[in-house]
Amino acid sequence: MAVYAIGDIQGCYNEFQQLLEKISFDPAQDKLWLVGDLVNRGPNSLQVLRLVKSLGERAVTVLGNHDLHLLAVAAGEAELHRSDTLDDILNSPDCDDLLTWLRQQRLLYAENGYVLVHAGLLPQWNVKQAIGLAHEVESALRGDRYTTFFEHMYGNAPRAWSDDLSGYKRLRVITNAFTRMRICTPHGAMEFKFKGEVDDIPEGYLPWFNLPQRQSADTTVIFGHWSVLGLQVTPNVIALDTGCLWGGQMTAIRLEDRQIFQVSCKNPVKQDW
Repeated sequence: MAVYAIGDIQGCYNEFQQLLEKISFDPAQDKLWLVGDLVNRGPNSLQVLRLVKSLGERAVTVLGNHDLHLLAVAAGEAELHRSDTLDDILNSPDCDDLLTWLRQQRLLYAENGYVLVHAGLLPQWNVKQAIGLAHEVESALRGDRYTTFFEHMYGNAPRAWSDDLSGYKRLRVITNAFTRMRICTPHGAMEFKFKGEVDDIPEGYLPWFNLPQRQSADTTVIFGHWSVLGLQVTPNVIALDTGCLWGGQMTAIRLEDRQIFQVSCKNPVKQDW
């Protein structure tokens, strides 16, 4: 059995299929770990959701910001953006089944010394704490009042974690860290506008995974979300968003030996930032 972690798919169904062929994925034996953002911006989000859902326990996926956006739009708590490509899902006959399944997915997954998350972990959080915090948001997503969660999900404040946070402010910070963060201060204050190169990071900020006192540094964190960062493989960091959507590649890594597999994008989307 092999475990393959795969970067952001974002509706790039054809490239996803090609990548599964390249790794000779066998759902009877192998397992996929997906870093989230299954949907949006790309042309075939509906097919991606259907395929991943059909794999059942053979595919572990964590939720990304675009996945949460889809759920919020469907719940009537967000508007579609000009660049969204979610209509095929929202108008599909199996929309309710797909979105009910998506709401049941994790924000974070930990196994065998690895942590799978879409964006990152705040420096104060060790893995055990991060698992517990993820469960708080997952419970809100899976509960009867999930539409109220989406009503309060959007926003950049509070920018930093405090153990004293409660209610939807607490859930918002957790969600933002796991699904939107790229950089933060050494004390964990997040900044959400920056999407660029590491050399261009504003003064006072660092990539979240480079913070010297990061409490999760004893575990290898697998994440996506930061396409400009590109492929990064170190003893405790694996970044897998290699910008397939924008004309880059879709990347998989086999965790047993860290072999990299990639396929190129055929029809890139024009960047809007």
